[in-house]
Amino acid sequence: MHFKIIHHILFFLKGFAMGAANVIPGVSGGTIALITGIFERIINAIKSFNGAAFRLLMKGKIKEFIRYTDLYFLLSVFVGMVVSVVTLAKLLAFLFANYPIYIWAFFFGLILASVYYVGKTITRWNMSVVVIFILGTAVAFSVTFLTPATQNDSFFYLVICGVVAICSMILPGLSGSFILILMGNYELVMIDAVNDMNINILFPVLLGAVFGLVAFSHILSWIYKKFKNQTIALLTGFILGSLSILWPWKNVVYRINQAGEFILNNGEKIIQRYVPYIPESLNTEVISAIGFIIIGILSIAFIEKFAQVKK
Repeated sequence: MHFKIIHHILFFLKGFAMGAANVIPGVSGGTIALITGIFERIINAIKSFNGAAFRLLMKGKIKEFIRYTDLYFLLSVFVGMVVSVVTLAKLLAFLFANYPIYIWAFFFGLILASVYYVGKTITRWNMSVVVIFILGTAVAFSVTFLTPATQNDSFFYLVICGVVAICSMILPGLSGSFILILMGNYELVMIDAVNDMNINILFPVLLGAVFGLVAFSHILSWIYKKFKNQTIALLTGFILGSLSILWPWKNVVYRINQAGEFILNNGEKIIQRYVPYIPESLNTEVISAIGFIIIGILSIAFIEKFAQVKK
């Protein structure tokens, strides 16, 4: 019993880390899930919510239902994610407002190290694995340069937004919020609809998210088992390509309306994309940022070492 409690606390902490990652623009909680070794288990647990699980629930076989769906594990991770988002959102907003380069540098180091630690789990490199790795990197990198679409509040398009956003949140290296920006509906869904609790907007997005989560988990689980090395190579490529978003030195481009005015949310300008640049001189700020990159790398190394000890 004591060990079970410890395990669930660890799952909570991993969920907490996933939630923190999802708060960061350009970072995916799926990356943290992959690094901490719970990615495949999450996919399999979500996939288990099927007809068999429904029949167990209808027959009142609660213990069997909990065991079949790995429910305690999912709840531990999910609660950790929710607590993280609620508690860290304001702190991260403060840090990004006052120390943006240092925070970006830390996360750049985290994801940079993740490329190595995720990639090293590939057991065999062949031509197909290399090609898929390059393809994944190219896709994630090119996403950062796409021009956001115009806002669209049609029911079908909102369902598609829900499907795409939830799938990208699961996939390491792809940010769900960033994908919504590219689809033109970030402000409509994540700001206006959430603040106003607009069911007409939230329902189709939620519908798409639930459908996409269950369907995608089946597809990803099958692919992961049948083509494990190729799948990890693709995800590693996604993570590597996402580094372009996390580069510490960049200028911010804010969203504007047709009149050329900044679009505001609670008095704050809304970020549309980032334009990276290379520092001109090696000053104190740059040296400090490099230090935070190293701290980020060492953090992942520590997590990996801890995971190996637990095994």
